[in-house]
Amino acid sequence: MCSTDDLRPRGAPGLGNARVRVVGAGRVGTAIARSLRQLGIEVSGPAGRGDRGEKADIVLLAVPDSAIRDAARLITPGALVGHFSGATELSPLAPHEAFSLHPLTSVADAAHDFRGGFAAIDGTTPRAEQTARDLADLLGMRSFWVRDADRAAYHAAASIAANFLVTIEGAAEQLAKTAGVGREALVPLVRSAVENWAERGAAEALTGPIARGDSETVARQRHAVAERTPEHLPLFDALAAATQHLADPSRSGEHA
Repeated sequence: MCSTDDLRPRGAPGLGNARVRVVGAGRVGTAIARSLRQLGIEVSGPAGRGDRGEKADIVLLAVPDSAIRDAARLITPGALVGHFSGATELSPLAPHEAFSLHPLTSVADAAHDFRGGFAAIDGTTPRAEQTARDLADLLGMRSFWVRDADRAAYHAAASIAANFLVTIEGAAEQLAKTAGVGREALVPLVRSAVENWAERGAAEALTGPIARGDSETVARQRHAVAERTPEHLPLFDALAAATQHLADPSRSGEHA
């Protein structure tokens, strides 16, 4: 299991003159290839699916999770083979000496800068794991170790933190629009909430009517959601209940 003790910067990467082949021309593959090339690594690709990775020392599979096993089967034996999935175990890369490196970031385009982020890594051998660490170091990321048994929980946490947050902000944006308020007005509030959470943790960063025990205000909010964006009422109710539990676990069974 990963712990904060595993979040440690490393020394200079030891990739040497390794030849790297990137397979998969989506956003991640394109961004990784571009970043490594700018750092002076000998990179070929990103190549399309079906590439065999011949003459490469390290093959990086930047393909969808469901395609990793088939892509790995096509790689010529002898190279270290890695994938960028957060949820996928190492077994689909068999029989290769293999590793995983999941950048814990949202890659929106090929110009993405990986510096300053974190990366979850694992490897089937010490050499493979060190290669993952070296790649993370080279890209400017701090690596931490996540084993196969913890992958689903780790990746679910990442999805909640990033994907679900965007879904919630989308709901807030739609409701605000009905009051003539634009998304830009909510942005500073969202940023300050995230910064407070980063500094203090969830329980101490929580503010608002549920944290204050103001059930009357919450009831008025719920009525507005039901009237103006009824498709989001189940989401509001679920989040209100979860927020109540965070604010006061002893009252978590009560309706907010």
